[in-house]
Amino acid sequence: MLSIIRKRKALNIIAEIGINYAYGKSTSGFIDNAKRLIDISAVAGCSHVKFQKRNPAIAVPENKKKDLKVVPWREGAISYLQYKYDIEFNINELEILFNYAVSRNIIPFSSAWDIDSAELMSSLSNIVKIPSAKLTNDALLKVSRENFKFRILSTGMSTEEEIERAVNILNPQVILHTNSTYPTPVEDLNMGYIKHLQKKFPNKEIGFSNHAYGIEPIIASTVLGINWIEFHITENHNYWGSDQASSVEPVGVFKLIKGIRDIGLAFNKGDGDRVLFFGEDKKKESLRG
Repeated sequence: MLSIIRKRKALNIIAEIGINYAYGKSTSGFIDNAKRLIDISAVAGCSHVKFQKRNPAIAVPENKKKDLKVVPWREGAISYLQYKYDIEFNINELEILFNYAVSRNIIPFSSAWDIDSAELMSSLSNIVKIPSAKLTNDALLKVSRENFKFRILSTGMSTEEEIERAVNILNPQVILHTNSTYPTPVEDLNMGYIKHLQKKFPNKEIGFSNHAYGIEPIIASTVLGINWIEFHITENHNYWGSDQASSVEPVGVFKLIKGIRDIGLAFNKGDGDRVLFFGEDKKKESLRG
């Protein structure tokens, strides 16, 4: 197992690869696609990359399994269940990608969408995220608490009571505020809820998982004193895939990281008495005489 919990004074920045590697004419290219997304995340200065792990037979709702899906790597329509099998990395492929991420000095982990996946991923990482869609899966929460030292909970599409129950069962170290609409209208981001979570769970680290267009909401969230940021990453918005449009392209990732760093520098002096900064003394001489 990779023991990869890292104590960081700086903000933890998760670039979610998710399923954005799943495009092209053949599934054989998916690993290389994922490695390029790891490279972008590492060079830009993200601290973590995140994948998703499912057992499609369990994780895909019964009413969705027979729906038809057209994908670029197969001729004709296939079932939604087959599509999910096509894009799923097995444990050996994930081990290759996790080791590659570590070689790039970036921490890999995964969301677990079912108990099978949680138990599998515990052999690769001591970090897990429970996605919003599975916040009410008590059995998954219990297994994840037993198998992972560091646990992240996402709160989209959930009521206050559901969140309270999930926190009690999972006992996560990190709680992420998010809106699970893809993409989220800016007016529905409800960023003030971050402050509510900070007051309600003072012993937890609170973060923001973004699904809106653009990087501005992510940068703005840093002034609220959060510890974690998560966003989807893509090589190109125009690539095939359901999450590509609400993801951040490489140029945007670099702008995002710079914006976060600049905000950190802008707020690094605290809120004490006014002091004169370097250069102001000379300006004072020329303007005040």
